[in-house]
Amino acid sequence: MKTIDSIPTSKIQRATKLVQTGAKVGINYVKYYGEKLINSEEEAKENLNNSNASDIYDGLKTMKGSALKVAQMLSMEKNILPRAYVEKFSLAQFSVPPLSPPLVVKTFKKYFGKQPSELFDTFDSSSVNAASIGQVHKAEIGKKKLAVKIQYPGVAESISSDLALVKPIAMKMFNIKGKDSDRYFKEVEDKLTEETNYNLEFEQSEEIAAACKHILNLKFPTYFKEFSSERILTMSWMEGLHLSEYISENWDQKTANKLGQALWDFYMYQIHHLKKVHADPHPGNFLVSKDGELIVIDFGCMKTIPDDFYIPYFELAKKENIDNPEFFEKTLYKLEILREDDSLKEKTFFKELFHEMLSLFTQPFHAETFDFSDAAFFGKIAELGAKYSKSTELKDMNGNRGSKHFIYINRTFFGLYNLMFDLKSQNIKINNYYKL
Repeated sequence: MKTIDSIPTSKIQRATKLVQTGAKVGINYVKYYGEKLINSEEEAKENLNNSNASDIYDGLKTMKGSALKVAQMLSMEKNILPRAYVEKFSLAQFSVPPLSPPLVVKTFKKYFGKQPSELFDTFDSSSVNAASIGQVHKAEIGKKKLAVKIQYPGVAESISSDLALVKPIAMKMFNIKGKDSDRYFKEVEDKLTEETNYNLEFEQSEEIAAACKHILNLKFPTYFKEFSSERILTMSWMEGLHLSEYISENWDQKTANKLGQALWDFYMYQIHHLKKVHADPHPGNFLVSKDGELIVIDFGCMKTIPDDFYIPYFELAKKENIDNPEFFEKTLYKLEILREDDSLKEKTFFKELFHEMLSLFTQPFHAETFDFSDAAFFGKIAELGAKYSKSTELKDMNGNRGSKHFIYINRTFFGLYNLMFDLKSQNIKINNYYKL
């Protein structure tokens, strides 16, 4: 894969890159309108989506950082984005052009005052994988094999300006309106800022690994403080396949069930006992060992769950509460889904929408075990997503619904459900670590 010798770091450089990308998208639309006259609307739209997804991703992957991270987040929205965007943006999880070796050395000199060869017995200057915020290199000290994660230059400093650039797109996509929309973007900005702080990730990694070490079939790396800094994080090298690679190459039902149970228990224990959760559940953050154990390798994005959100959120995971109209409405106000300034039309619409959504999404919590290979269940989720993404009625209303905490908690559950479905895990014990 071709390496990158420099990354646009200033606000002007990054804005210019986005403008260039926007120009390419504009040309694609011109082609689309012409193609509609010759080919079918469906074929022309598919070609448009493919072209736009490629051009947008190609622009973002050279910028890296927050803009690319947002694309990665959007790749998990399988029921909102067209398939072409999901497939292209998902590459941001662990397959983007890496930094060139000279730029890697420059980063080490900045934070350690030494070249990698002065710190490690061996250091591979070519990265083994590269994602939105950083890339990983192999190193050795004695008999210890290490994974060294290096953050891209300028990523931390460009978060605010990057989000300002993508904000208009996100607001249109998710129908966000009104003066209070900034609180949602502030939540994303704060989390992205945390993800660029590798000192914080070091602390979070050790904390969660220690708290969850009792969970069966779950493993974590060991972290090395002396070879870590604000922008470089060193851990033990963990042998295994990325979860998506494992699913495509080595899938078998017995191991899928074992991995699925470990994954489910890992998330439920964090949520219900630690009130803090790994909020980035995409395949690039998990490996599968040769013994069929799940390895968690990234703790940059952690979300703390306050009680005033946790309690009403999980009260609405109980079927009897969803089906109790008075309790249901009262709890929707607590979660900021319903607002005091809602019209009768808005109140009725959002009550019906969330009743339909929660009745479906919470089904796994209503049984002792659940079959995450059930295509019918996930088909209904896809249908519901498509239904409301095309709703003209919803587009006419204020889309600012729910506490800011929904952003990362819902992202966690959607990501978890998608991973469980990809694994086709069956007979998963739901209540291992909590009782609703």
